[in-house]
Amino acid sequence: MKRLILIAGLSGLVALSGCSKPDDSAMDNANEPIANEANEMAPVETAASESPVGTYDVKMADGTMGTTTINADGTYSDTGPDGKVVSGTFTRKDGKDCFDPEGDGAEMCWTSSAPGADGSFTSTAADGTTVTVTPKAE
Repeated sequence: MKRLILIAGLSGLVALSGCSKPDDSAMDNANEPIANEANEMAPVETAASESPVGTYDVKMADGTMGTTTINADGTYSDTGPDGKVVSGTFTRKDGKDCFDPEGDGAEMCWTSSAPGADGSFTSTAADGTTVTVTPKAE
């Protein structure tokens, strides 16, 4: 791969919520859209739309390791095995995790597998590149 773009394919991460029992009346409207400040309709966050925010170890096919950090503001930062840092924006599109590095406009989108017991999963790019992603313990 000519350009190193690490991946944090995060579709398998599960956000944990509080342990208290939710109010059943609140659940009646859980899948209805809510209005945002611009009075437009926005979908309600559910457990199926977990947050990708966090730091991840990324193992390439050749065994080299890197790190990806996804921030709450929609930015990301990759540190490759050589120490080179690439930053840009992160979005989710059509069930894929997409990374758009600053400056080159060459967005890459990845499809992720279901997570294993340790939270790790594989992510595959359109060109067939596959990496193993493991959430870092906080």
